[in-house]
Amino acid sequence: QEQLAESGGGWVEAGGPLRLSCAASGRTPSRYARGWFRQVPGKEREFGAAISWIGGSPTYTDSVKGRFTISRDNAKNTVYLQMNSLKPEDTAVYYCTAGERTYTVRTSPPYWGQGTQVTVSS
Repeated sequence: QEQLAESGGGWVEAGGPLRLSCAASGRTPSRYARGWFRQVPGKEREFGAAISWIGGSPTYTDSVKGRFTISRDNAKNTVYLQMNSLKPEDTAVYYCTAGERTYTVRTSPPYWGQGTQVTVSS
């Protein structure tokens, strides 16, 4: 069973940066693709970013391309989401995800963290 724990959320002014972390534990966690979703109250969760287990082929939703960077450190079983040039519309609960393949992590991740709140003030 994969367990995911996010950290790093908080409040930031528009234009500022924030970095989220997600530590994983469980069966062979370093070989799982990882991703980030986000959810605004009243809306469905939406895909944000994903990365393969070897750290290649990062993918992003259009609204965060050029501003967010996903990366991972398999020695620490941790994935990161560096968020720059944050906008008020980035305000959401951010969830870490994991799955055997990048496609799965993007579309229907089997494993989810509890989420961390990110609030961007205008």
